Amino acid sequence: MIFLPSTTPPAKALTSLDHRIEAAIGHSVDRLWKYHDRGLLDEPLSRLAAAHRALSDAERGVTFYRVLLERLASGELAVDQALFTRIDRTVAHLKDATTTRDARQDHAVAALEPLEATTPARATAGDVDLIAHECAALLAISQGAKLHQHLQTGRMSVVTASGVRVAHPVFQRLEGAGLVVRDTSHPLHAGQPVSLTDSGRTTVTGTGRPPAPTATPAPRVGSWPAASTRSR
Repeated sequence: MIFLPSTTPPAKALTSLDHRIEAAIGHSVDRLWKYHDRGLLDEPLSRLAAAHRALSDAERGVTFYRVLLERLASGELAVDQALFTRIDRTVAHLKDATTTRDARQDHAVAALEPLEATTPARATAGDVDLIAHECAALLAISQGAKLHQHLQTGRMSVVTASGVRVAHPVFQRLEGAGLVVRDTSHPLHAGQPVSLTDSGRTTVTGTGRPPAPTATPAPRVGSWPAASTRSR
């Protein structure tokens, strides 16, 4: 029998910083990873996501050697010199894994603290509460979309880059809430490009975009990037 390696990615290990990160960014670390993979984050948030992923990997290493050490000391195996050698080796690996974990945690804290030091500035989506399928439509539009009008029926719908169709009433609600905008310089029969507004991007990522520099307190570090600095 041939055993093929699993293609399932390893589970994300919990870290001691998860709650602090979620409090600072306003959503789960799972979504942080997802947005990082899609290139939707600016540099500070992208740096935090990468640092947290490295920390999670290190936590998984600590857990592996800790569980192995528990098994070696559980009484399942014969007590002999070979066991002592394996225990000593496992303890050494556990120390190394812990040192790596601590270093990566310091790195993650360094990326997190600037976000914690500023006041969250998250948009409220125009005070409109979106339901599940509207949130899904907004996320699909974030990947690129066009509003089309059928020449014969006159019906309008949004077709996203991923092939998802968004019903016109849903699009109208998102447009009315100021979350999406269309380029009306293009004819409808050819397709009007649809993109997210600043509020739309804020709603998708759960973070705010910093305002222009003024005499008011400094804007939040790590909010949705301007076009010139947006991560690609």
